[in-house]
Amino acid sequence: MPENLPSAEIPAGSDVDAARTIATSADELALLIDSATNYAIYMLDPQGRVTIWNRGAERIKGWSAAEIVGRHFSMSYPAEDIAEGRPAADLARAHAEGRVEEESWRVRKDGSEFLANVTITALYNKNGALRGFGKVVRDITDQRSAERAIVARERHLASILATVPDAMIVSDEHGRIASFSAAAEKLFGYTEVDVVGRDVTILMPREDRHAHDGYLATYRATGVKHVIGSTRTTVGLRRNGETFPMELAVGETTSGGQRIFTGFIRDLTERRRAERQVDDLQSELIHMSRLSAMGTMASTLAHELNQPLTVIANYLETTRDMLVDAATPELRIIREALGLAAAQSLRAGDIVRRLREFVAHGEVGRSPEGLDTLVNEAADLALIGSREAGVRVTMVLDAEPHQVLVDRVQIEQVLVNLIRNAMQAMQGGSTRNLTISTARESPSCVQVTVADTGRGILPDMVDRLFQAFATTKDEGMGLGLSICRTIVEAHGGRIWATSTPGGGAAFHFTLVLVDPENPHVG
Repeated sequence: MPENLPSAEIPAGSDVDAARTIATSADELALLIDSATNYAIYMLDPQGRVTIWNRGAERIKGWSAAEIVGRHFSMSYPAEDIAEGRPAADLARAHAEGRVEEESWRVRKDGSEFLANVTITALYNKNGALRGFGKVVRDITDQRSAERAIVARERHLASILATVPDAMIVSDEHGRIASFSAAAEKLFGYTEVDVVGRDVTILMPREDRHAHDGYLATYRATGVKHVIGSTRTTVGLRRNGETFPMELAVGETTSGGQRIFTGFIRDLTERRRAERQVDDLQSELIHMSRLSAMGTMASTLAHELNQPLTVIANYLETTRDMLVDAATPELRIIREALGLAAAQSLRAGDIVRRLREFVAHGEVGRSPEGLDTLVNEAADLALIGSREAGVRVTMVLDAEPHQVLVDRVQIEQVLVNLIRNAMQAMQGGSTRNLTISTARESPSCVQVTVADTGRGILPDMVDRLFQAFATTKDEGMGLGLSICRTIVEAHGGRIWATSTPGGGAAFHFTLVLVDPENPHVG
């Protein structure tokens, strides 16, 4: 029993049973106070001297009741607090306010300090006079140390999560977001305040949301996992509506009897872009390798073909000259045909020579040329046999005469290639209309168009028309349009294709007009 706890006195003449009840209550109160060994419970007189001291006070502070009762309570304050008058100030504040609770340092008998939760309550008698003070002290050193350790761990964890490059999202078993890391904020464009408490499906495209809800419901009902414990590639949705590829790993834990899911997310956008760049580079290297081989072969063929073409032209011209005195109409026709054949042989030799120069050096020699003349000369050569093939040709040349800065032979080859392609595309068709047109595109450029009513451009060829080795012909090498693009772009123009209404295709390319003030500059 606490020392000096006043026993109940039985007043004379009072009811004996009532008196015994009061005495029993006092004893029980004393036992209750002594049993509270985790709390130092003691009383002070109005001057601050200890009058009651329980066993909890003995355990926490180290002084026995015999050592402390009658002494001033300030002996358990640190020396610096005593020097500053803290004990008297605490009692004065409790007297003024009725009750004071605080956390402060106290001293044990052995001189060690501990952090205490202290409550001081002013006690008054029935007349309102101050009778003394009741104090309850609890040692919270270990509690505060544990709390500080938890806070430190939480701060350490938060610092780790703030610097982890992968986004981390924590959600409950119903899919509601509980935590959203700094990396997740950066990745998705939301702040943690924006998303905490909301369904995690806001980070998914609409078509994936229903499936996710189904996975959660199935897991809660059956325990069958779909994505938990595995890593998979999926699609995320940013706040601005943009989707992106991501790698998702989901783990599970239990906290307070509730399932907690943690998702780690890695943005694959840059990886996918790098993979595409590698694929494109590999394809480009393969094309360049094949083009290099074709260039070498073309240069060799050009060299080998030039000589026999020259010999053929010489023989044709010699035979023609031998018929200079032809007496019959038939011989005159033969002589004229030999002359045309010789001219075309020389033209073929010129084309081969220019091709060899272009393959070897990638350069073109340009001079001012009349566009109408170029178109007509190319058409004369390319349309041989068109009438027999049932092709109806329409020429729609701009009324304004245009001078273009070109290599005549190379541009005529572009036109010949486009016209021959158009005629081949219309083979077997019921309608075979071929239109060749020119029109000014801009103050410095003119556009040439070759349109047909053939089978049109196949969908899988739209993006590959002008790539090397892309062809739909059984015997084609897929170099014609690629060479056309190279020639046109070397002339400062561009080439493209469109589908025509009702079927068919139109190929367009532009050429640079001659500057009147400087005819050799476009």
